[in-house]
Amino acid sequence: MCIKPFCWKFCRLRHRQYLFKVIGMVREMALSHDKLEFFRMLLTQKINELLEDAGKTVADMTDSKENYPDPTDRASLESDRNFELRMRDRERKLIAKMQEAIKRIDEGEFGLCEVCGGPISEKRLMARPVTTLCIDCKTKQEKLEKLKGE
Repeated sequence: MCIKPFCWKFCRLRHRQYLFKVIGMVREMALSHDKLEFFRMLLTQKINELLEDAGKTVADMTDSKENYPDPTDRASLESDRNFELRMRDRERKLIAKMQEAIKRIDEGEFGLCEVCGGPISEKRLMARPVTTLCIDCKTKQEKLEKLKGE
């Protein structure tokens, strides 16, 4: 930053103009109302599908009267059930993330990176609508995790 009063004011003005330009670009790149509604519908539909699958799993497990005399068959059945329950637990966590994404749509924060505040590309949102980081910030996060050994 400059020491001279005139130069300092000029630099401050240029910085302010730059910020307004960046803010304008972010607003232009923000998702339209139609796109937001599309993502809301997509997330809601996926939540309903996952909840329906979970209901079927519970019904199948409670209705199942399978009693295998062979220990190997029982172990296989138990293994299958454990796998199914692990999958449903992952889906439960995904449903929570989807509900958070819908909340971000309602609050006007959907499609904006949590770290840098910049827009998340539409392609990235199509691939993973629950994402909260732009590709650059996610890449940095993954590199840090790799360095830490997480």
